[in-house]
Amino acid sequence: MTDSDRGALPGSPEAGAAAEARAPRIGVLALQGDFREHRALLRALGVEAALVRTLAELHAVDALILPGGESTTIARLARSSGLWEPLRARLAGGMPAWGTCAGAILLAREVPGLDREPLGAMAMRARRNAFGRQIDSFEEPLAVAGVDGPLHRAVFIRAPVFEALGAGVEVLARLPDGRVVAAREGALLATAFHPELTEDPRLHALFLDLARVAPTSAALARTSGLAAAPEAAGAAG
Repeated sequence: MTDSDRGALPGSPEAGAAAEARAPRIGVLALQGDFREHRALLRALGVEAALVRTLAELHAVDALILPGGESTTIARLARSSGLWEPLRARLAGGMPAWGTCAGAILLAREVPGLDREPLGAMAMRARRNAFGRQIDSFEEPLAVAGVDGPLHRAVFIRAPVFEALGAGVEVLARLPDGRVVAAREGALLATAFHPELTEDPRLHALFLDLARVAPTSAALARTSGLAAAPEAAGAAG
């Protein structure tokens, strides 16, 4: 049996190359909001995330972070740039995604008061501005399921809460009063707070672990029928 038959030895250059080949390509939706902060924390973990503003850039990633910001603005820009329906299809096809605050609002199936329909990927209701105006922003130390170590310093800025959770939605964190502020459904993660505004990368590491076990972008593209021809992808944006 040859070395190629046995596979690369752990710690060998070949094993390192194979691990790199398996690493998911992480994107951050960069239309508005805290996308730079997410990218900086991913860099702290040794991951160079791609900024996603065009259809071609969306097709090039395996997993996507939807940042905090203004949910109505992000939705409007995603529609005007032609990203909204392809993003909805990628999510329906199983693409891992993580929404923080505004991003989590857009992932929800129901958002009372939102002027347009959300992406509808997660079986929950996101109630916007659940804690009042920006002046009512606060921090709360939280235990988050799947995150070891000290309590996470959760930053809430005009944050939502998650209600009417579907049977497949797992609660990851609650406030002391019981309100749900972090949840997961399959390959989808939602946090009402802003991990990107802290120096704590543990939730980003949790999302990377989630993305590593998900299908590749090529498989997702086949599933959702979104495999773009090279010339179409090159023309996007």
